[in-house]
Amino acid sequence: MATGGGWPATSVLDEAERRRAAALRRPADRALYTAAHTALRHLLGGYLGVEPSRVPLTRLPCPGCGGPHGRPAVAGAGGGAVHFSLSHSGGLALLGLAARPVGVDIERVPASRVAEDAARALHLTEQAELADLPAASRPRAFARCWTRTEARLKATGEGLSGGGPRALYLGTGPRPAGLPGWRIDDVRVPEGYAAACAVPR
Repeated sequence: MATGGGWPATSVLDEAERRRAAALRRPADRALYTAAHTALRHLLGGYLGVEPSRVPLTRLPCPGCGGPHGRPAVAGAGGGAVHFSLSHSGGLALLGLAARPVGVDIERVPASRVAEDAARALHLTEQAELADLPAASRPRAFARCWTRTEARLKATGEGLSGGGPRALYLGTGPRPAGLPGWRIDDVRVPEGYAAACAVPR
């Protein structure tokens, strides 16, 4: 979903979401955050049969340390019925809903220097794959790889714990590499972006 120039109404957001939106300095970032979280609440409300403003959201325990900063989820009994993931970048947002844990990520293809620096966090084989590509092709290949990795980490809620991106090999090529127990798919998005979705098989 893309947003326009205005700031959507925040009536369905909870107090924490409103604070996070207000803390964003750029009006476009506030508008995107608000639109994405409003859409998420409407979708979840439809699945659960409750008003969007009454959808109870929480954070699951982190699988690495047990702290309250794991995967976002629906609180209570509804949490087993629908799982979700949300990502936004550069004016676009991506929402994923599923009957099992799901992770999505969308990123704008970065500048060459940014991609080169960030690639050091990837699996060593992925770093080697990027190094073998022509310089002009590396940012897009990096973005494909990064969104696949982020989607998988979001689906488990582990984030950078447990080795993070360096511990996962999902590949930089046109199709994701296989990962036992998981389905990783690239998501079609506008030119200049990359996106991926991950769900356990």
